[in-house]
Amino acid sequence: MTIVVQRENPDQPSVVDFLRQADERSSTLYPSQNRVGSPLSALLADNIRFFVARADGKALGCGGYAVFPGSAEMKRLFVDPASRGQGVGFRLVQAIEAAAAQEGVRQIFLETGVKSDEALGLYRRIGFKQCGPFGSYANDPLSIFMVKALEPA
Repeated sequence: MTIVVQRENPDQPSVVDFLRQADERSSTLYPSQNRVGSPLSALLADNIRFFVARADGKALGCGGYAVFPGSAEMKRLFVDPASRGQGVGFRLVQAIEAAAAQEGVRQIFLETGVKSDEALGLYRRIGFKQCGPFGSYANDPLSIFMVKALEPA
């Protein structure tokens, strides 16, 4: 299977479905006040870059990042449960990191939940390190904050 990751708009049915699935999963793991996933409207902002991973035209996963001066925050990484374990998440993160580095981003942050074992495993394997809260986030016992330095493009 050849996975192709390209920048796309998040307001398409397959992505909207992925966001819904991610929100449903989060609702089973975390109380509402501890869920911080960006709504679709926020993913359409000018500072958001969004990507979709596909094989043979079928959407397998999505994710993006928000650009800030000198840094970025990864947003809404999600892989279709049927496509997990096939390198989709890894390819999405690679594309996100490469695009962010091309824009001059030197470090990329993320927030994820303490019960998101698969995501945490991926992030640690590819070099993200735990850090404290960043941006507008407050300390939260159900959140894990991570950062990774990016090489200049």
